[in-house]
Amino acid sequence: MSEVALWLQVGPSLSAILDSLRLGDRGYLEELEARFETVEPELHAFLPEDGRFERLHSEFAELEKSYSAVESRPPLFGLPIGVKDIFRVDGFETRAGSRLPSAKLSGQQAVCVSQLKQAGALVLGKTVTTEFAFFAPGPTRNPHHPGHTPGGSSSGSAAAVSAGLAPLALGTQTIGSINRPAAFCGVVGFKPSFGRISTQGVIPLSPSLDTVGFFTPEVEAARRVAPILIEDWRPKAVHDRPVLGIPSGPYLEKASAEGRSHLERVIDQLRRADFRVVEVPALSDYTEIVEQHNRILAAEAAQVHRDWIVEFESLYHAKTAELIRRGQAVEPSDLAAALESRGKLRAELGRLMEQHGLDLWLSPAAVGPAPEGLESTGDPAMNLPWTHAGLPTLSIPTGRSAGGLPLGTQLTGGWQRDEQLLGFAAIIESAVGDG
Repeated sequence: MSEVALWLQVGPSLSAILDSLRLGDRGYLEELEARFETVEPELHAFLPEDGRFERLHSEFAELEKSYSAVESRPPLFGLPIGVKDIFRVDGFETRAGSRLPSAKLSGQQAVCVSQLKQAGALVLGKTVTTEFAFFAPGPTRNPHHPGHTPGGSSSGSAAAVSAGLAPLALGTQTIGSINRPAAFCGVVGFKPSFGRISTQGVIPLSPSLDTVGFFTPEVEAARRVAPILIEDWRPKAVHDRPVLGIPSGPYLEKASAEGRSHLERVIDQLRRADFRVVEVPALSDYTEIVEQHNRILAAEAAQVHRDWIVEFESLYHAKTAELIRRGQAVEPSDLAAALESRGKLRAELGRLMEQHGLDLWLSPAAVGPAPEGLESTGDPAMNLPWTHAGLPTLSIPTGRSAGGLPLGTQLTGGWQRDEQLLGFAAIIESAVGDG
């Protein structure tokens, strides 16, 4: 068996894992430990930790004592999860992919981590992030082809789920840091509507854009996790054939020829399965959207790092330092206008959805397959407008490139319609998914 094939062995579903853990069966933890020892030294999805599995088994034993009756055990009982290293977690250092002293980055545990722990999850470890969740890459490799990027900034979390090292991993998206690595690594990546999962306890990059989300192997797993992290979750029944809109115009032209060709194949599959798919001219001002988004990102990153950059400038990667310097030059009036553009875009996309009777937008999850090399995390062009508008997005794996790398399709729902998005995603996954 080749190295890559070993990395990609298919593991049990989240439901099967939870069923065994709930009964106190440690077989999955033992298999995970063996797999971890084989795969992780080359994959580099996690930050190093001595005694990781001794700790995990001890924490599992404590859970069993706390919940001696099987029927009382919480929904994620004993589930090992990966946590991107910009989330503060009790008992773990937070480095944010940087060289800054961890003491400067310490603080109260992230609310979303506490929610998962209260649901019974165990922290398997911190996953690799690009520096401060921007573009300076870490050491993580793509499980499908080690010579290609896993994407970023949630690189370790996406790769860990893809390689079967974690059935659930937290990430964040400020431009495309969940949907893009999900596509590159062939997993499901869910970014909810802006603000629906707490960012408290997460080191910010741009507070007006940062959104907490997560990675799972399949949509059904995401549907089980979302209500735990989104406190006002409102289950909604969905009809079995959502109407899908293709945002034609300059936005789609940013996809590569292979990316557009793959989207056409997905559209053909959906139409053959009796889905209604319509082209809708949208995002005609794509270039301006990008400029406004990047202006917010730079200005707010400069504010977040105002004091740290003075004290530790020599420790910053050149890409991050350049972002901060650029943000320092943004005028308050320009930032205010850029922030206002978010609501305008959200309203315009909502109007188009209503006008054309759309349930979801359909687009490539990345411009194409994962680029070769680890120096770049790839282009977030397919994700940026939806993140700017704060709309919920979900990437599902839907095929392979000519070179055998994963390709994903991105589904975007209406504002605050995360429940419908995940319901429709399960239907679409069954029609075109390539898990």
